[in-house]
Amino acid sequence: MDVHGRDLNYFVAVAEERHFTRAAERLFVSQPALSKQIRALERQLGAPLFERDRRQVRLTPVGAALLPHAERIVAEWSRARAAVESAKAARRTTLVAGMSTSPGRGLLSALRMRLVVGFPDARLTPRQVGWGDPTAGLADGSADVGFVWLPVPDAERYRWVVVAREPRLVALPAGHPLAGREGVDFAELLDEPFLALPESAGPARDHWLVTDARGGREPVIGAEISSAEEAHEAVANGDGVVLLAAGNAPLIARDEVVVRPVTGVAPCELAVAWRADDTRPLVLGYARAAADYARAVALPGAGARP
Repeated sequence: MDVHGRDLNYFVAVAEERHFTRAAERLFVSQPALSKQIRALERQLGAPLFERDRRQVRLTPVGAALLPHAERIVAEWSRARAAVESAKAARRTTLVAGMSTSPGRGLLSALRMRLVVGFPDARLTPRQVGWGDPTAGLADGSADVGFVWLPVPDAERYRWVVVAREPRLVALPAGHPLAGREGVDFAELLDEPFLALPESAGPARDHWLVTDARGGREPVIGAEISSAEEAHEAVANGDGVVLLAAGNAPLIARDEVVVRPVTGVAPCELAVAWRADDTRPLVLGYARAAADYARAVALPGAGARP
């Protein structure tokens, strides 16, 4: 009987979370896909692993017997993958940079100029990541460094340097009553439906909904979005308004969408981030390039986690 390592990983996640939806968010998969794989594993093993009802998920005796072995296998495989990736990385000069949108702001060229001083053969490969992953590929290891908007979930797992600090704007349909104003106070937006990042975005979702400035009032969610194009279409369609960084305004402010400055909310911060346990020279070299850039543009220390 050959059991796929992915299925054991899925099983361990559900067993630890005791909840299929939370496990799916942790794994960055859909809940139906996760449930399908668990059912397939149960058929392969010939016994149910979980007891499910509307309120909770519990391990069956068979699931409880499997769990410690599955945890060891998943942990060992994770370490094996890390060892292989470390060996591969030591031989290459390419960094994969995760980003939800192009960082713009001249960042890529400015950081490359600083990086090649110590790594003349270094190459940066961009990797587009959906807004549902606020770590820009760092969490699942698909990126070596990431351009992320703070805050990030599981912050203790990462280090970062802030490379841009910008005011937040609001994107509105051109026909919105506030669209003709030069600026908008956030208090005027409290009753507006907002576009929200997927729940898998964790604290980033709350940040862009500005839950800390609502005085305890729950935001009205008009729709969920996972890309700049989805955001533009949803605003133009009147599904809701959305906050965005000033530097990202050109991605959304076109056709029937306008952006206006917002007062009453803190600026947002774009950072270059990397995994805290990643000590590869090229990764740390990129981190130093980011820190040098931040100093050059007078963004010292504040918000940095070196």
